[in-house]
Amino acid sequence: MATQSVPTLASAGKRQPRFPRLPLFGALAFVAVVFVIVLFGRFTDIGTVRVVTNAPTDIRDVVFLPRAAGGMVVTDATSGAEIATIGPDDEGFVQGALRGLQRVRKIANIPPSQPYRLIKWQGGAVSLSDTGTGERIYLNAFGPDNAAAFARFLNHKVGDEQ
Repeated sequence: MATQSVPTLASAGKRQPRFPRLPLFGALAFVAVVFVIVLFGRFTDIGTVRVVTNAPTDIRDVVFLPRAAGGMVVTDATSGAEIATIGPDDEGFVQGALRGLQRVRKIANIPPSQPYRLIKWQGGAVSLSDTGTGERIYLNAFGPDNAAAFARFLNHKVGDEQ
């Protein structure tokens, strides 16, 4: 004869295991702190980055064509006049910034002869836009010296010596 187990008072009162409280409260505290930091930055502008462009003060379309020996030639897209010649080991930031944009161009099958647009904005910012893909880089984000490396192509007059 089999005996059935009768629930006892001790086994009837057992609860299911609960989710640990410490990680739950930690996650809620993290979300609350992030929310407060975002609100603080939004209302005080401390710790935030804003790109204030206003209106353009100088615009120039330029073409960066690779040379067989390395480096590139920078020409004015409208007149075809040579603005500068960059050697294979010169202007590392210029070549690096263009390398990223050229990778996107290659995927989109856009020819190297398609111009880039350099824009100097009223607030002093300098941007480089790819007229073929629509990509835009605000060069001041990389520091004033790197922005100036591109801004010199805006200020160059035909016939100036580099």
